Amino acid sequence: MPPVTASTDLMSPLILFLHADIVVKMVMLGLLAASVWTWAIIFTHATRLRRLNRAGAAFENDFWSANDIEEFASRRGAERLPSAAILTAGLDEWRRSATLRNADRSGTRERLSGAMNNAIAGELDRLSDRLNILATVGSVAPFVGLFGTVWGIMRSFTAIAGANNTSLAVVAPGIAEALFATAIGLFAAIPAVIGYNRLTHGLDRLEASLGRFADRFHATLSRELEAS
Repeated sequence: MPPVTASTDLMSPLILFLHADIVVKMVMLGLLAASVWTWAIIFTHATRLRRLNRAGAAFENDFWSANDIEEFASRRGAERLPSAAILTAGLDEWRRSATLRNADRSGTRERLSGAMNNAIAGELDRLSDRLNILATVGSVAPFVGLFGTVWGIMRSFTAIAGANNTSLAVVAPGIAEALFATAIGLFAAIPAVIGYNRLTHGLDRLEASLGRFADRFHATLSRELEAS
């Protein structure tokens, strides 16, 4: 392993940060904070989606195995699961429609479908909270890092002009400090973009699963409506 030289020490991330201009330091700190926030959002949402998928699948299996929908809803309808929200919304609309005299069957079906679709939309809105932050970080962080780079290079060239010395040893540290801001920008942006794409894909799959559950439940209530 080659020995660590003084020039290598000057190129270490900590030294590059400490020697950077105050504006570049602020850019670096902002990007690092955005990176930490990004990872926190990714971890929180990924964990929540995995838990909801497992719990939702178990809930739906128990529901379709139940003999009494009303009893199942009274026992488990208050669980904080998207499937439970769809079940509750559908049954609430079913009960309200059942109290109407000469209720139109097609209108009842439309209201049931609308109530459950609204429940799905509300659950997805709640679960997608803060995902827009990932999209923002993924699109903005490289440009923020580029701003820090441009600013740092401008300052380096100004200092070089004042010293009347254009040797590589004088130019390299300042340029390295400036380029480090772009590297941090990419460090924040790449996980944000990947995390946003993966999480939105997970939400799309969850939406499809909830839609299938709502359709099956709607068909069950439609059969009850035909039998009444």
